Amino acid sequence: MMTYTGAVTPDGAPDVRELPRLTITKVAVDEQMSNNAYLLRCNDTGDQVLIDAAAEPRTLLPLVGDAGLTTVVTTHRHWDHHRALADVVAATGADVVAGEPDADAITEQTGIEVGRRVGDGDTVGVGSCELEVIRITGHTPGSICLLYRDPDGHPHLFTGDNLFPGGVGNTFGDSDAFASLIDDVETKLFDPLPDDTWFYPGHGDDSTLGAERPHLQEWRERGW
Repeated sequence: MMTYTGAVTPDGAPDVRELPRLTITKVAVDEQMSNNAYLLRCNDTGDQVLIDAAAEPRTLLPLVGDAGLTTVVTTHRHWDHHRALADVVAATGADVVAGEPDADAITEQTGIEVGRRVGDGDTVGVGSCELEVIRITGHTPGSICLLYRDPDGHPHLFTGDNLFPGGVGNTFGDSDAFASLIDDVETKLFDPLPDDTWFYPGHGDDSTLGAERPHLQEWRERGW
């Protein structure tokens, strides 16, 4: 069996991580933006959840296959993370979940109603598995991360555009938004979660909190 690395490219093969209770399939879509999308499947029930229907339903829907899709989670309102949402929902009938402050914008941009608006402390089910919602304000007002606490291993964190290897997401020169983003990332992600937490960002390669933790002060001083 090939070892999961999280290194994927648009039009390339997906990378699959087999956990005892949850299977994570990562794929990159759109050569220009190279967004990541993540299909999560409960190994017990077969239920599936897609994180970010970013683009290319021709790529995403074959991953879903005949098993169907329970939910699509959109991590935030930016256009590049929901371009395939309408097509995926039309094909699967999946419910749509997003952070409450971003939900109206997502509906306006896609024409798809956000059926469930979530925030800190909410959960999203993947069959018998559970994702914890962590709201991170700054990149957008309603960005969310999703945390899977693997009972058989280390935590797995889906960060959208809030956290990448090498820094937090872009706040487009807004110093208040950057302060909110870096504070939330530090207090809600780095402070409570262990170094072996593996995180999966909205673009590019994965990393661990332990690999990035030494650079938090450097990121604060650099700004964005």
